[in-house]
Amino acid sequence: MNKKILLQKRIAKLQKHYEALCNYHTLIIDFTKTKNIFTPENYKTLTIEKQAVLDAYLKRFASLQDYLGAKIFPLALELAGIGSKKMTDILYIAEREEIIDNIETWIELREIRNELEHEYPDTIEHALADLKLCIEHFETLDRYYHNIQKFIQRHLGETF
Repeated sequence: MNKKILLQKRIAKLQKHYEALCNYHTLIIDFTKTKNIFTPENYKTLTIEKQAVLDAYLKRFASLQDYLGAKIFPLALELAGIGSKKMTDILYIAEREEIIDNIETWIELREIRNELEHEYPDTIEHALADLKLCIEHFETLDRYYHNIQKFIQRHLGETF
């Protein structure tokens, strides 16, 4: 398959993750206006629907970050003629090209994502702290999403 077409398909999938994340974030911000949901006592009083929104947000947050790093960055950089096969090199290039702010933030988000996806926090307090961090980093992922779009436009002349 033509790599530009592949990138186009991947960007379309990325956009679905991004739009869902934005919608969940809006709902979360709305219901955090009246209650601090990041304490175990308050979290336990949330309706099952609100807990489901939080869970869905975390899944989309993890999916968006994972998809950017695993599928979008390597292919976009390759098509721009500055790619690499090693993830550490890809992240250094992404930082240099101002797609990500810095590698440390990316790694921190990745570690949180891995913990939420695979290890599960030990306590509800730890899980809520991770949730809060993911919500606070919405703007970070939002920036990365828009930065990769700008990179693609700048280097490939494509708008997806």
